[in-house]
Amino acid sequence: MDNLTSVFAQVRSQFPALNQKVHGKDLVYLDSAATALKPQSVIDRITKLYSYETSNVHRGAHYLGDVATVAFENARTRVAEFLKASSTDEIIFVRGTTEGINLVAQSWGSTNLQKGDVILITEMEHHGNIVPWQMIAEQMGAEVQAVAILDNGELDLEDLKKKLSSKVKMVAFTACSNVLGTVNNAKEITKLAHAVGAKTLVDAAQIVSQEPVDVQDIDCDFLVFSAHKIFGPFGFGVVYGKRSLLEKMPPYQGGGSMIAKVTIEKTTYNDIPHRFEAGTPHVEGAVGLHAAIDFVTQIGFKQIHEFEMQLLKSATDKLLQIPDVKIFGTAPHKGPLISFNLKGAHHSDVGQILDREGVAVRAGHHCAQPLMARLGVPGTVRASFSVYNNENDIQTFIKAVAKAREMLL
Repeated sequence: MDNLTSVFAQVRSQFPALNQKVHGKDLVYLDSAATALKPQSVIDRITKLYSYETSNVHRGAHYLGDVATVAFENARTRVAEFLKASSTDEIIFVRGTTEGINLVAQSWGSTNLQKGDVILITEMEHHGNIVPWQMIAEQMGAEVQAVAILDNGELDLEDLKKKLSSKVKMVAFTACSNVLGTVNNAKEITKLAHAVGAKTLVDAAQIVSQEPVDVQDIDCDFLVFSAHKIFGPFGFGVVYGKRSLLEKMPPYQGGGSMIAKVTIEKTTYNDIPHRFEAGTPHVEGAVGLHAAIDFVTQIGFKQIHEFEMQLLKSATDKLLQIPDVKIFGTAPHKGPLISFNLKGAHHSDVGQILDREGVAVRAGHHCAQPLMARLGVPGTVRASFSVYNNENDIQTFIKAVAKAREMLL
């Protein structure tokens, strides 16, 4: 056993969800692009909070209130370090990537967009990075346009350059497609956008568990991600925003915590980032994300990337040996996922057969219907790999796909 295999065998042992059977078969979890499984360290940290540290933050005049507040704000510091942000003031806690994009669209968009302005997205976006921009565009009289993709799933940079103009105020794009696996060059796209005076928002939901993210190096104006994609809890996410922009943005929601002073006649708002965090926050989400970031950084992104690319290559090579398989997304720089169909078979039928074999995949449009229209299919089967998978998982997956072909074609 080589060193990398040994390291990730130990990593795999930290995920209790894998110690179960599905339909009498050992679980093979290949749906990490939808949500990552949770390591014991994250589960234990959340359990500790609920067992011994339960208290509301920023409020309690007692010991437990102080403990919870320190843990909550320590998580903000950890996230700022993780993203290489210049200040914790640039880190806003939200419910996830979707809420984060809605926050930016409404708060930044309502004060910066005018009739005739253009918001650029791409054909590979998740609905979470499409619908919020359509909503604010309709409110402000702006227009949403999409940058095309090439047949191999890469972003068409020539089309991006063609569509960029002084009318473009925002370029919102995914760092890694949840369907194609395509990894976009966020730094290059941001540089092109800034050249025409546009701001950028990076949907980093898929990329944060794969490789380091440095918001200062990218120079993006906003970046969003969800904790559950990086081995953390559900219902929690992060918005990074440049301080100079956040300070000029109005609150997205009103209520407790986001205020400085309230009278019946008028409210003055809190400083950033707290003015964007109305109400009781998701404290267990924050401490769980802190533990998840610690988990990832202890393994190291270099090892994670090398291991996941080994899994991707093995699965891709073996899948292509099965007749009638068509893979969507063959960009040279890909994340660890494969979208495919069996020609002549419905993706849902394939997914159900794989499930009966204990293999968990996603089958459907993956919240990316415009991309499905571009690909000319109603949906695909998606297998996505992570740090807890291994070559045995790949073998089981391939056998299950071969069985699906025998049954359906």
